[in-house]
Amino acid sequence: MTRRPGVTRWSAWSWSVAAILPGAGPGRGKVVTPEAADGTVTLHAGTARLDLFRTDTEAYLTALNGKPPALFVILRHAGGQPSGELPELVSVTASAYEAQDYADNGEDLVERVPLPPALEDWIRAFVATHHREDPFVKRKRRDHRTPAGPDGIGDPRIRQAADIYRPPAARKPGAG
Repeated sequence: MTRRPGVTRWSAWSWSVAAILPGAGPGRGKVVTPEAADGTVTLHAGTARLDLFRTDTEAYLTALNGKPPALFVILRHAGGQPSGELPELVSVTASAYEAQDYADNGEDLVERVPLPPALEDWIRAFVATHHREDPFVKRKRRDHRTPAGPDGIGDPRIRQAADIYRPPAARKPGAG
């Protein structure tokens, strides 16, 4: 994570993801590059596990087909408000759909980060092994106007004293 001085008076600091480091060990908050004169510093945000699921291969293809192919890093500020503190690393995902879900909640930061070549090869191999294209099935039109069947109201087989739906001839004594 890179922390830079904010460019507006409402934000003292601006955070962005600098890179993905495959195989990096634990070390949240560890300084990667020392602080520059302008206050810019790069810190290790943390270590996250990247899991792939065979049911999500379509979402992985969406991320792989982007220019450039990317992973998505999900971050959350402590207390929900940006500050000078290092944001919490929530997750790293290769699924564009999962990243969209996190972006929609409005509380998390979702950063698109270029995919390292080693991880790209691994994800492409996973998708090649597990992806199945779902065939397109055109839905048939159905007539939603169903014929009115006997439901007890207006049904001549059911004897009712007060039925406003029954025709007047059926209410006469001796009729039906």
